Amino acid sequence: MRIAVTGSTGYIGGRLVPQLLAQGHDVVCLARTPGKLDDLPWRPDVDVRTFDLEDATTVEPALAGCEAAFYLVHAMGASADFAEADRLAAERFATGAAAQGVQRIVYLGGLGSDDDLSKHLSSRHEVGQVLAAGAVPVTEFRAAVVIGSGSVSFEMLRHLTEVLPVMTTPRWVETRCQPISIRDVLNYLIAGLDDEPGSHIYEIGGPDVVTYRQMMHAYADAAGLRRRAIIPVPVLSPRLSSLWIGLVTPLPVGVARPLVDSLRNEVVVHDDSAKRFGIEPAPLHLAIARALERDALLDVPSRWSDASSSPALPIPSDPAWAGSALRADHQEVRTTASREDLFWAFSRVGGDVGYYGFEWAWWARGILDVMVGGVGLRRGRRHPEEVRLHDTIDFWRVSSVQRDDHLQLAAEMRLPGEAWLEWRISDEGDTRVLEQTASFRPKGLMGRLYWLVVLPFHTLIFGNMARGVARVAEGRSA
Repeated sequence: MRIAVTGSTGYIGGRLVPQLLAQGHDVVCLARTPGKLDDLPWRPDVDVRTFDLEDATTVEPALAGCEAAFYLVHAMGASADFAEADRLAAERFATGAAAQGVQRIVYLGGLGSDDDLSKHLSSRHEVGQVLAAGAVPVTEFRAAVVIGSGSVSFEMLRHLTEVLPVMTTPRWVETRCQPISIRDVLNYLIAGLDDEPGSHIYEIGGPDVVTYRQMMHAYADAAGLRRRAIIPVPVLSPRLSSLWIGLVTPLPVGVARPLVDSLRNEVVVHDDSAKRFGIEPAPLHLAIARALERDALLDVPSRWSDASSSPALPIPSDPAWAGSALRADHQEVRTTASREDLFWAFSRVGGDVGYYGFEWAWWARGILDVMVGGVGLRRGRRHPEEVRLHDTIDFWRVSSVQRDDHLQLAAEMRLPGEAWLEWRISDEGDTRVLEQTASFRPKGLMGRLYWLVVLPFHTLIFGNMARGVARVAEGRSA
């Protein structure tokens, strides 16, 4: 089947496309900015077409020849009146799909009863109604909290739970919800392609019905954190809650505000007709464990901030690190040294060679690591210059290496989080660019405090290190 996927640059669409390809479908990716797909591994296997729901003239041509279409776009955060923008977009899409003979639209909406819905959930339901009012049958799946590495719900849950040992929260922490894993959402969406004739609405969720308080505790258990004390504050308004969430999570206030407003609505499955698809959703603890595992491996194929309409850039009220769970010190040095000599220079770090300056600081860090039960610098190196995958280098381990191209070291020192040190070489005309990145993924409040304390030292030490690597490599090339 030839299938059009809107929102292919976003979180859900970015994960759905490779699943459809694996099942042998011809996939047409509809994107406002096609270039955003260029670096994705599945890009050569799809047909990419320019598509902008704000420009009605692009909709019908983009759907030409498609038998089915996934509708996975949302204007929340991209428009002041996202409900009106979403309504108009759905009308244009339904019209274009009918004109091109599309046989089915599969839409992912929001779970919740129709009584007293928030503006966000009401808009999600309205989009489904507008699509179904057209000539093309619509299969609408309604989901609540989607648990998956990089999802907006998971990022909010993770940061709220990790950052604060004690949380003062609005009354919504006692609202019930029915979270579902991203893997199960994708399975339902694909199954919707073979739905029975006509338009249908299916409510989907995992087997666990929990309050948001219980979900935070479940995350803490899975992540090995102490359970947080959660103190509901009845007077904390949705506006103040969104500002607070914008401060302690990567979510911009424009995204946080409509989400927080929706948290007052109970979102649980009341109609079990989705059982006809034969899918057994994963329990909450397994969904969280899978998300944490993908996150730890840096294997996150898409993030909530990937979407073209996503306000991925921080606003003044957001923390400086908004939009990323990683903290990083990045250095670039242009040099005339060859690739071979640059690789030789950074492959020698640690052991007797050291770290190209500030050796007293590295020695002190090693002593501190030993004092808290770590390995310190005492492991040294297997070989003074050669590196192999999984080699130990002082308190590092080689996690990735390609000769004359890159070297990545994973920290095995005692840290309130995870850390990596990486070098990469690229060509720029007759010169080389050495990129050196020190990355840190904090765990809990202590991890974030640790990064703030060491950040001034990192800027000085790592800048000197990158220049030292280039200087030594140039000396060898001379």
